[in-house]
This record gives sequence, C-alpha cells and structure tokens, in this order.
Amino acid sequence: MSSAAQRAELQSQIWKIANEVRGSVDGWDFKQYVLGTLFYRFISENFSNYIEGGDDSINYAELDDSIITKEIKEDAIKTKGYFIYPSQLFSNIAKEANTNDSLNTDLAEIFSAIESSANGYPSESDIKGLFADFDTTSNRLGNTVKDKNSRLAAVIKGVERLNFGKFEDNQIDLFGDAYEFLISNYAANAGKSGGEFFTPQCVSELIAKLAIHGQSTINKIYDPAAGSGSLLLQAKKQFDEHIIEDGFFGQEINHTTYNLARMNMFLHNINYDKFNIALGNTLLDPQFGNDKPFDAIVSNPPYSIPWIGSGDPTLINDERFAPAGVLAPKSKADFAFVLHALSYLSSKGRAAIVCFPGIFYRGGAEQKIRKYLVDNNFVETVISLAPNLFYGTSIAVNILVLSKHKTDTKTQFIDASGEDFFRKETNNNVLTSDHIDAILELFANKKDIDHVAISVDNDKIAAENYNLSVSSYVEARDTREVIDIVELNAEIKKTVTNIDRLRAEIDEIIAEIEVG
Repeated sequence: MSSAAQRAELQSQIWKIANEVRGSVDGWDFKQYVLGTLFYRFISENFSNYIEGGDDSINYAELDDSIITKEIKEDAIKTKGYFIYPSQLFSNIAKEANTNDSLNTDLAEIFSAIESSANGYPSESDIKGLFADFDTTSNRLGNTVKDKNSRLAAVIKGVERLNFGKFEDNQIDLFGDAYEFLISNYAANAGKSGGEFFTPQCVSELIAKLAIHGQSTINKIYDPAAGSGSLLLQAKKQFDEHIIEDGFFGQEINHTTYNLARMNMFLHNINYDKFNIALGNTLLDPQFGNDKPFDAIVSNPPYSIPWIGSGDPTLINDERFAPAGVLAPKSKADFAFVLHALSYLSSKGRAAIVCFPGIFYRGGAEQKIRKYLVDNNFVETVISLAPNLFYGTSIAVNILVLSKHKTDTKTQFIDASGEDFFRKETNNNVLTSDHIDAILELFANKKDIDHVAISVDNDKIAAENYNLSVSSYVEARDTREVIDIVELNAEIKKTVTNIDRLRAEIDEIIAEIEVG
C-alpha cells in the first residue's frame, strides 16, 4: 500500500471512530483515547513479535498466562522495558470488547499492570504513567458504565480495523500522522494548548535537517521543549547516513504531552535505553545538565510566554544565562530558551530553534542578548518562513540556527517566506520536500542571492543595533509594474491626437445639422 493510500485509510478510519463517539467526547479529549489505543495495540504487537522471535509456530496471544516463568518475564522486561501477559494483549481484549461488561475496569487494570511491570527495573521512569491520560473511568466517556464501555469498545474496534500489517513496516509515521491529523481538525477548539505549539511534520523535517547538517556522527540529540517528540523523531528519520550514538533526550512541562512523547518514542521502535524524556520546567528545573553537551538541538519552544526572570535574583548567576549578562524579559521567555539551548550545545554541533519574529528586533534586554550572540559569533543563520504553517496561528515564524564552530564572522539571512517556498492548502500552508531542499541548499552554500539570501558581516549587524530581522538585510523583490515613461508619453500623445480628431469630426456634424 502506498503512503498516500495508507494515510487516506488512516484518516478515514479515525473519522469513523470519531463518529462513533461524536457528541460525547470533546475532540481534544478524544485524541487521547485514540492515540492511547494506538499505543496499546502497538506495544502489544511489538511485544508479541519479540516473544515469538520470528518462529511462526508460536502464537503468543494464544498462550496461557500460567506458562510464563519468572525468568521469561525478567528477561523481557530487561530487554523491552515492560511486560504484557497474553491475556492482556490488545488483540485478546479487542475480541470481546463489544460484549465485555467490565471493559473499562479491565483496561484500567491492564494499563496499571503494564506500567507496574517495570517497577524496580531501569525502565521504570520511562514506563511509569504512560497511560495516565487514558482514563477509562472518566465521565467524559459517559455517565454510566454501559456508556463508557460502549465508547471504549468503539475506539478499540476502530483501531483494530487499521490494517497496516506490522507497525514498524508502515510506509508512513502512523502515530505522527494520526496526531497531526487530529490536531489539524481540533486545533481550533484546542487553542494554545494544542495547535499553536505543535510543529507540523514538514517544519520538523526542515529543523531536524538544519541541526544535523554536515555531521557524520552525533553523540545525542536534545529538545528542551519536546512536546510530543515530533522534532526528535524527524531527526531519527533523517539519519539514514548518520549515527546517533547515545540516543534522544527531551524535556516537556505539560504532563499529557510528556506522556505522548514517551509513547511516540516506543512507537518508533526507540527502546527505553535509547531515549530519556523528562517532565518539568526546562528554564527553572533543567534535567539534563549532566548529559550535555549535545551535538544536535532542535526546538519549537512556546512563543513569548511569561517566566520569573529577574524576579529570581539567582538566575543571573545560572551558567546558562550569566554569559549574556542579562535575563530574558519577564513577559517574554523566548531568549531564555535560546540561551539554554546554546549552553547545552557542543562545540561541533548546531541548534535549530523556531522563534517568534519579534525577538529579533525588539530593544531592551532582548537587544543585549542579541549583542552577546552576535559578538560571540554564535548566530549562523536566521530564516524567515512563510505564514500560516502552524495549526492555530498564522504567525510567520523564523528559524534561528546557532553554531559554535563558524569559520567566518558573517551571519546569513534567508527569506523563505515567498511563494517559491511554500504551497497553499485549504487550511494551512505547507513545505514540500522540494521547498525543504531549496532552503537547505541556500543554508549550505551560503551564496548571496538577490531578494532571497545574504551573508552580512557582524560589524554591520552591530551598526544596525544588532537587529537580526531578515527583512532588514534581504531586500524585498519589487513587485510593482515597471512603467516605460517614454512609451507612456507616446501613448498619451497618440490618445490626445485621436481625441482632438474626434472632437473636430463631432463639431463638423453639429455644424451641418444647424445649417440644415
């Protein structure tokens, strides 16, 4: 099945499931149940494949729980990070979903058992709470147990009908496509908690490719505002010719999204010992100071959110912020995320960060931070993207590329906001693979191209008060019509002559009428 056909079937099936529970579960809440069920099915099949080991004579789902020995269980947990008994597998629960009067409580017990199977093992922190947002007893599913079971069964049977064979063999990113599809349809109701901070796959691909450009090996990759993990996973997809040696790291402040990120790692066959996703406030409680530096950093932090800033006098002494000599404003934490990323970046790596355009030209503390970045030659490129690429906002964002290994003292500016760099679709603009390749080519060769790209000496940027707005350096194309004045005057003269001739003819006609 082609990727387009798989995607169409996936979206069609999701809407069938949505119609089953429409009116009872809010779209944003519904997303949690579909994705949680997708995850449950995936880890069930993944675990079965591991136990069976490619032996067609073994069907794990048909085995009796009692034959599972302690040694089998321990070995499985050490390898996969969790354990699922045959009776707990998605396929066995799905068989009886429509007739199981205790479906909601059975699911709750299974999810609890899967999570607790990792207790005391190295994978405990990666498994704990994975199903926390899949609340099978929630009144959002219905007021009675019967209603809850009916809607849970509808979701389970719908996900069961997804016929893509083995998840890992899909032509598309099943989980990512489901997530993006749901957000694209529900972002209007989800507000900032959903659409605005979700990074579309096309933008994620561009950011990942910018961060890993030119590196043959990477020690590890990090996202300080990880969201659902889409940026980290796009980096994984781009590494056909590269090696990520020590895995994927990320921190996320929202508990629901943190769970989605961990699920997403498993769904992409990244084992628990190859990722570390932490819950918490990156700016005030960073979790990976002992794991830095990172050769690749990708991030789409929330735009211009408030933070404590100068309200905490100890922060100016924090090694992440101290070198700049000033903290990001209390009302706008954007540059706090930028400085955090820079602090965690290795001497050979790159950070690619989605930024709100205002931080590149506003004054005050933000100007002082820009001065620090430019004077120390950390800014490699600023890229202006097209508007309306993100769900829930039409903002035309920028990508800031930071580097600690530049060989010149120039900063590159790329205007990729024109119609040559995006495709219009019904609700949002998108970047095609051709657009991404074109932007990467501009980034890589650093050639100046009129109205598109230019590299500017840092001294000139200093003279411009450290303004880093792309429009200040890339001259916009003049789309006004060019008028040939000589030709225009000739046309006017010809027109006036014709008017005079017509007037004379009219006068003659009127004179003949009066004489007659």
